[in-house]
Amino acid sequence: MTTTSYLQLPFQFDTNKLLHDYSLVVNQHWVPHFNTDGYEGEWKAIPLYASNGDASNIFAFLNHNEAILETPIMKNCSEFKKVINTIQCPILSARLLRLGVGAEIKPHRDYKLGYEDGNFRLHIPIITNNKVQFILNNEKLCMLSGECWYTNVNYIHSVSNYGNEDRVHLVIDFERNEWSDKLFFSLASKESFQPIPKKTESPETMRLMIEELKLQNTPAATQLILELEQQVLKLSKE
Repeated sequence: MTTTSYLQLPFQFDTNKLLHDYSLVVNQHWVPHFNTDGYEGEWKAIPLYASNGDASNIFAFLNHNEAILETPIMKNCSEFKKVINTIQCPILSARLLRLGVGAEIKPHRDYKLGYEDGNFRLHIPIITNNKVQFILNNEKLCMLSGECWYTNVNYIHSVSNYGNEDRVHLVIDFERNEWSDKLFFSLASKESFQPIPKKTESPETMRLMIEELKLQNTPAATQLILELEQQVLKLSKE
């Protein structure tokens, strides 16, 4: 069965208005991405929605006991608000992600971040160029400014910026609901949203995965760490 690892959603946002909002925040403090082993060059973020509106918190998934609120940076960003309000689902996080000239995000996979997991990630490019290579599940995605893309980052993916300007995306995570089901299943069959088949990793690979998950510091990552630790323990007894 064919599985859906990405979708271009039927929304086109005004690039000039996105650039205007970006100009309002570009001189704010950019937080380096926490997974420093996972990239080379500059990869930084500005939180737009975060736990309790904390403008220093760039984690994608947050403590469910805390409210997801706008950060002060969002105060005058009317187009960013329009983009977020277009998607009629509970928001989990929103960030600007900037990948510098010559920077590379190494091949990796995230966890519990596919539509079948009950949530989904959208990318809205603001600044990009034709020398950006976004590879997802062995396919190159050509995402243009103002477009809106769902990406299932449970699949292996990488990004390289070979252009001469920074690549900037608005990246938003939402909780799946009936509204999103209607949209997604109009673009691809419901049956195509399936978990990636599990395979048995070596104990050493699982230990590396555990260390990477610890950096995420999220409830989903904590749960997966427990599962992996149990698998490692089981294999050590065999």
